Amino acid sequence: MASTFFTWLRTPAARDYFFSTHFWGPVANWGLPLAALADLKKDEEMISGTMTTALACYSMVFMRFAWRVQPRNYLLFACHATNATAQSLNDARFVKYWYMGGREKKLEEEAAKAAEEGKVTEAVKAAVEAKKSDA
Repeated sequence: MASTFFTWLRTPAARDYFFSTHFWGPVANWGLPLAALADLKKDEEMISGTMTTALACYSMVFMRFAWRVQPRNYLLFACHATNATAQSLNDARFVKYWYMGGREKKLEEEAAKAAEEGKVTEAVKAAVEAKKSDA
């Protein structure tokens, strides 16, 4: 399999493919799914529901285009399939955060953590004062 690929790489057809928009268009387009994958680790506050939905729909439309164009552009299809998946996951995170109680839960957790940190700070101050009074 690998030898067949390397043999093909030396042919004029390979050069024609690698110097065409059929190859470079999808390569340049990979910035969208890479950004969407990076956004999966970001805070839900930063997600734009409108833009995420638009990008997911855009990629779904162009997945069909990549499949229907002749010859089929599998690289473009993979790019848009990845982007549609990542954008859909970000959309689900957005909906869960803003409309299904995710924001309130996060705020409660942050408040509890801040209260716990405040108790620890008070305990440390009390221990320091006790140590000073012992001396």
